[in-house]
Amino acid sequence: MASSQTTTEPPSRAESEHKIDVNAVVAQSKPETDSAVEKGPEPFEFEVPDGGFEAWMTVAGAWLTLFSTFGFAFTFGVYEDYYVRFYLRNHTPSSIAWIGSFQLMMPFFCGPVAGKIFDDGGFHALEITGGVIFTLSSFLLSLAKPNQYYQIFLAQGVGMGLGVGLIFLPSLSIVVHHFKKHRGLASGVIMSGTSVGATLFPIMLNHLLPKVGFARAVRYSSAIIPPCLVVGNLMMKTRLPPKSKRPPQPPLDIKSFFTDPPYMTGVLAMLLGLLGLFFPAIYIQLFGVTHNVDPTLSFYSISVLNAAGAVVRVVGNHWADVYGPFNAMILCSTFSGALIWAVLGINNGASLMVVSILYGGCSSAWLALTFPSFASLAKGPEEVGARLGVALFLTSFAVLGSAPIQGSLLTDFFRWIHPVAFSASTVFACALCFLVTRTLFLRTRKIEGWRA
Repeated sequence: MASSQTTTEPPSRAESEHKIDVNAVVAQSKPETDSAVEKGPEPFEFEVPDGGFEAWMTVAGAWLTLFSTFGFAFTFGVYEDYYVRFYLRNHTPSSIAWIGSFQLMMPFFCGPVAGKIFDDGGFHALEITGGVIFTLSSFLLSLAKPNQYYQIFLAQGVGMGLGVGLIFLPSLSIVVHHFKKHRGLASGVIMSGTSVGATLFPIMLNHLLPKVGFARAVRYSSAIIPPCLVVGNLMMKTRLPPKSKRPPQPPLDIKSFFTDPPYMTGVLAMLLGLLGLFFPAIYIQLFGVTHNVDPTLSFYSISVLNAAGAVVRVVGNHWADVYGPFNAMILCSTFSGALIWAVLGINNGASLMVVSILYGGCSSAWLALTFPSFASLAKGPEEVGARLGVALFLTSFAVLGSAPIQGSLLTDFFRWIHPVAFSASTVFACALCFLVTRTLFLRTRKIEGWRA
């Protein structure tokens, strides 16, 4: 019976130790292999100081660059008037308007290229290249001969447009290197430089053109640009190291932006807003003149509009830090749409000034808020430039086409109700789309609703 029972000899101590050692190696090595496959490179950590001397010096430098470039570009209303009456008499106002539309489109159109270079660490390369192009183009404009449309289009539309296109996005995106909680406030301060430039340069040109002529007026005003750009570049500092010095990271998947519902809804909202937002800035002076408002006061309505924007851009973006960028954007979009309708109520100097001040504040805050809004949709600082760049590119065609659409709706009979209704409706639709963007944003981010 004993022979029928099978006995299992216990393994020797050496065998047991060998078996334990093998299992330990397998147990230890397998998680490491799986972890390496699953995790990949460690996320790139980027410390944001959220203030300090260097951060606010950078903001001041960016203010100077936008003051002398994008602010200068917003003087085209003065050039449009001068070209129509004196310098390009053999061309229609509509064809002349394409110069300004193309110039203002380029900062948006160049977004993807500028954003990619910015994300790769080429901030100062963009600023210097764009500054040189813009400065040379502004002086070349002074050499353009009367009735030579192509010379003015190449210098002012293409050259100056390309220059500000390379400068615009990096000058705003640099705030993500220095600010997080106060990002909106910093963006508002930087964008106020555009408003100040768009206030001072038109007054300067209108006084110089009758006294010294076109060539000297352009040169004298352009002389302000180089020192502002040089000082601005010396003041701005970037904290994101070049791409070659960062830890290995997976390539940025641009295609994923187009499958991100909050991002694409935000792009649609921005496109609709830009279709109607610039209507008062372009036509409020003409509206005042055709409704028996003093012509001199009508001229200053543009400067008043931009001056109001310089103040409200800062306050509005501070609200974005406190209450959330999308909450502030929805509010500004709604008020901007209502104030476009208010243009129809202008019938004297007082009403012209009130609408100019209120609309200048709301529309300027809207433009400044787009950047903290889209920056909040980025998954990290290394893709902020790309996110903003793609959004600007997709919406650039709205900037190019808005003025021609509004002009065709206005007709030669000045039927103001048609372009006003179109512009106000698109801005109201923009507010609705930003509300949807906010809702989708809250579903994908762990953030309190009142701070979105």
